[in-house]
Amino acid sequence: MDLHDIRRQYQLDRLTAEKLLPQPWQQLQLWLEQAMAAKLSDDPTAMTLATADVTGRPSARIVLLKQLDQQGLVFYTNLGSRKAQEIKQNPQVCCHFSFLGLERQAVIYGRASKLSLREVSKYFMSRPRDSQLGAWASQQSKPIKSRQLLEQSFQQMKQKYSQGQIPLPDFWGGFRVEVDSAEFWQGGENRLHDRFFYQPSGPGVWQIERLQP
Repeated sequence: MDLHDIRRQYQLDRLTAEKLLPQPWQQLQLWLEQAMAAKLSDDPTAMTLATADVTGRPSARIVLLKQLDQQGLVFYTNLGSRKAQEIKQNPQVCCHFSFLGLERQAVIYGRASKLSLREVSKYFMSRPRDSQLGAWASQQSKPIKSRQLLEQSFQQMKQKYSQGQIPLPDFWGGFRVEVDSAEFWQGGENRLHDRFFYQPSGPGVWQIERLQP
């Protein structure tokens, strides 16, 4: 398979400084809303979360964004997972959003910190019952010999919590990524893309610079 000649022109839109909102989370929120309105994906809030261990070795995976505001980006996970363990060792993370149907990308850089028990419990209780059971059934990122064993674990949890409210696992939680900086990318013709970088210049104030493509 030869990939050299797979290419296309990006010409849907132009991004200018005048179009950008003053806060990076506001700009991301706008692009998310536009992506959802365009029905680009069944998972419009999917983001690639990149972490690194203490040696600097990176890893990345898709997670779902569950909250976005001036305080940061929120996602939930098993606290024994690889991503949670790497965040414990190195809280600096990167979140990438791919809106390729609109010829856009957004990259958020920041520091992840654990959510409070109250926040985690409130969200866990809002999840579908089977999703709650799935959290109990899986020791995320740990080896398992077969799919059958995983499904058996799920059925065991289903029987164990057949009545009443399912409690919050003590190994399940969430993180908030406080935005340190951000980049917004709009594809342009002849690879002359529009790129803008947000970095803080004071409390609640962001400097926005155009980057060369």
